[in-house]
Amino acid sequence: MTKIAFIGAGNMNGAIISGLVKTGFNAENIIVSNPSAHKREALQQQLGIKETSDNIEAANFADFIVLGVKPHLIANVCQEISLQIDISDKCFISVAAGCTVTQMQEALAKPCAIIRTMPNTPSQLGLGVSGLYAGKDVNSQQKQFAEELMSSVGIIKWLNTEAEIDHIIAVSGSAPAYFFLFMEAMEKNALALGFSAKESRELVQQTALGAAQMVVNNSKPISELRANVTSKGGTTNAAINSFIDDGLEQIVTNAMNSALHRAKEMAQNNN
Repeated sequence: MTKIAFIGAGNMNGAIISGLVKTGFNAENIIVSNPSAHKREALQQQLGIKETSDNIEAANFADFIVLGVKPHLIANVCQEISLQIDISDKCFISVAAGCTVTQMQEALAKPCAIIRTMPNTPSQLGLGVSGLYAGKDVNSQQKQFAEELMSSVGIIKWLNTEAEIDHIIAVSGSAPAYFFLFMEAMEKNALALGFSAKESRELVQQTALGAAQMVVNNSKPISELRANVTSKGGTTNAAINSFIDDGLEQIVTNAMNSALHRAKEMAQNNN
């Protein structure tokens, strides 16, 4: 049976572990390593997985090693593992932005299977989006398992080039915060209109949920769904025209380009 080590017990690794166990993966074949006892012990108690404070113990246990630490720590973790155990038959999966396959390969200093994946925070609810890119040493079985791993927390998309990881960050990795900011602005305006804090939150979150579900349940273009609730001369039309006049489309483009630019900067800074 395939065994997995998760280096780091943060929210993303925790979400993937939870998703795996919920989809029937044997918890006995999962180990998490983390310097903070509280986080790893909480996962152990909740999900029945193994836990340790020792990255080497975790990596030695596993066929797949999921790197869920901060980008600037990835190289150190890879080097630490590579120096102490045989990694020739292991596959490393990174869920961190800004650290390339080449940078991880250099830290490992040995040929090794490496997969980069960029999930987003709704993965914590099983509603995530993950882009995956496989390095040249990844075989078909490893690629298939990585697909199953990330599919446990949402939908996945294989990418043809590593550069597309940065594109995924701009489109879906960072994007939950875009929607949160929009919802936050709506909530503030609902409060200004006299609704209570509870009412404002409920009105905004239910409207956002309903709109997203309409897109999910409908094959029509999103532009058509928008047009269907925008009667000429009506209240929605007035609001939409205000967004257009204020340059919403360019604002969104600028924001996504900023995320893309920062992702590239992070990769360069890790050199």
